[in-house]
Amino acid sequence: MEESSKTLGEFIIENQKAFQYSSGELSRIINSIRLAAKVVSYKVNKAGLIDITGAAGEQNIQGEDQQKLDVYANEVFIQTLKNREIVCGIASEENDDFITVEGNDKGHKNKYVVLMDPLDGSSNIDVNVSVGTVFSVYRRVTPVGTPVTIEDFLQPGTMQVAAGYVIYGTSTMLVYTTGHGVNGFTLNPAIGTFYLSHPDMKFSKDGHIYSINEGNYIQFPQGVKDYIKYCQSEEEDRPYTSRYIGSLVSDIHRNMIKGGIYIYPTSSKAPKGKLRLLYECNPLAFIAEQAGGKASDGFKRIMEIKPTELHERVPFFCGSYNMVTKAEEFMLKASK
Repeated sequence: MEESSKTLGEFIIENQKAFQYSSGELSRIINSIRLAAKVVSYKVNKAGLIDITGAAGEQNIQGEDQQKLDVYANEVFIQTLKNREIVCGIASEENDDFITVEGNDKGHKNKYVVLMDPLDGSSNIDVNVSVGTVFSVYRRVTPVGTPVTIEDFLQPGTMQVAAGYVIYGTSTMLVYTTGHGVNGFTLNPAIGTFYLSHPDMKFSKDGHIYSINEGNYIQFPQGVKDYIKYCQSEEEDRPYTSRYIGSLVSDIHRNMIKGGIYIYPTSSKAPKGKLRLLYECNPLAFIAEQAGGKASDGFKRIMEIKPTELHERVPFFCGSYNMVTKAEEFMLKASK
């Protein structure tokens, strides 16, 4: 079968045996995310036609204005995962606390928890810029048959069994890993089917793009300032190109395809960084590493950080391996 004619459903079935626990639950979780992504994609693509853009009038736990589509996407993903009877808990960037899912048997028998940012970059919807969903799957650590606890969600990224993102752009793509490489699937909206379009996605070891909000330059740590100057200097294969969309999934996706580094550092305004470890950084770090890239907080591997709270923030350096390593060198030098 041609790569381009293989559907996501067929790919999941073919690769189910590669999962560490091949009872079918993980496959069903990916299938649930596929279904929810199609529903959200439809809404995102017609957002300009109906009154679903703009703020919902409430703020989430981060103190950010919730967009109407944020709320909608959150509900769609939560309900789809609940209805399929496959997860025992869900944590969303949009919710203050995690959600416990009993299951039909009321026995808390399911084994997986899902953490997600249901609509990342939603402030860009009003200006027709790509947005995305990020998700992460863990096997619970508390005993099956008991309600989930915070412990099930506060696991380091090394314990992820699956992670991925959906990008709602000129086309809708679902990109995910279960620890055996990264594959991308593009939605054919005419028939509602995802097809394998980007098999075995890889970051190039070196890249020529750096993605950072340079408007915050004055607030950045010295190591980041030094690295930006390095990127801009006319030496060897530099200067690099600056590309920053401000939509995390879009920036990471472009850099994986073209080669580059994404940086969201600490700043005087955001002393711990802005991105969330559990909903954004860990899943994207898992994908980056599976694609031959690297993800760091500037000093250490993102996936080895032990989370202490659901909505924890961290600085994030992610992309082509050698670029992230070089940025870490500047961070280390400046910290001495």
